[in-house]
Amino acid sequence: MAALGKCFDPTGAQWGIPTYPWRYAPDGLATRRQLRARGLRPGGQPVAAQIIRPRYRRGPLVAYLYRLDKAKPVRPMTPAKHRALARAMQARRTCPQCRMDAGYVIPASLGVCVPCAYPDEQTAA
Repeated sequence: MAALGKCFDPTGAQWGIPTYPWRYAPDGLATRRQLRARGLRPGGQPVAAQIIRPRYRRGPLVAYLYRLDKAKPVRPMTPAKHRALARAMQARRTCPQCRMDAGYVIPASLGVCVPCAYPDEQTAA
């Protein structure tokens, strides 16, 4: 429990902003994901606090918190944004080598679709 004590700084004296242990944030604050689940966004407000979860092998996990009362509704998807997103996803599915729609997002580790990356294995099957 000593690790949780290091993460509790509601005045912000140690960390610069109010800091709470994981799962101990006060009501009225939420992370970006929690805001999004409620159909909200931070809306340009500054970070109100943070929560820290200590980890022993790596550095601590930090999540920033925003005030719910200052959050704004998520902007609706416009037709132009919808078209741009569809084009971007189409580009991620198109193989740069054979120019075919792979039907899935091309793995960045391969850079091309699976049949182009492993042509010998495809002909054997």
